[in-house]
Amino acid sequence: MSGIVNIYCDESCHLPNDGLEYMVLGALTCPVEKTREVSMRLREIRERHHLPSAFEVKWTKVSRGKYDYYQDLVDYFFDDDDLAFRAVVAPKVDLDHHRFEQTHDDWYYKMMYQLITRLLVPGSSYRVYLDKKDTRSGLKVERLHRVLGNRIHDFDRRIIERVQIVESHDVIQIQLADLLLGSIAYANRGLTTSQAKVDLVDRIRARSGYSLTRSTLVREQKFNIFLWRAQT
Repeated sequence: MSGIVNIYCDESCHLPNDGLEYMVLGALTCPVEKTREVSMRLREIRERHHLPSAFEVKWTKVSRGKYDYYQDLVDYFFDDDDLAFRAVVAPKVDLDHHRFEQTHDDWYYKMMYQLITRLLVPGSSYRVYLDKKDTRSGLKVERLHRVLGNRIHDFDRRIIERVQIVESHDVIQIQLADLLLGSIAYANRGLTTSQAKVDLVDRIRARSGYSLTRSTLVREQKFNIFLWRAQT
């Protein structure tokens, strides 16, 4: 094993004025040697459900008609020892950026640091992949790499080798991260708009053993959740 780990990151509702209470960040990890195998298994699941190769996994697409497919994806994640997931759930309603002399963007990068730093293990190197969201993605890559490097004293970038933007439709691991992230966001927002989504949240609760609305133990390795709270 090379000791290199891929980290696939996604985010939900990170904008300051979108009217939603929680920002949720998620990261799926996989050893670089296992990425091809994982991609193959995920494609096999898609083919077994007779879905086209261009079909993109998204939490927003979870429906009754495709529930069995999404349940199989969830079960595959929990059954594969090479995959792990971490999420940070951060309320946006009580933020006082002025008090901490920060912008909303500054706070966002602090939360990304909270997300990623717990995944880092001494002796390993990491490649971080972010889903392309908008035209500012290039600036986000460089700043996130700089913030991570400065905070963990990785100035020569031996720990965080790269931070790179990718298109989610090309990287199925990013799509799986979106699915798991979406379930946590849905649970924390207390939504019940879709029975299929409610059932999938219940499936993830059963497989993980967690409520999805509270922090897990810090050392939880498979499905780690951190509910961040602003200082008062």
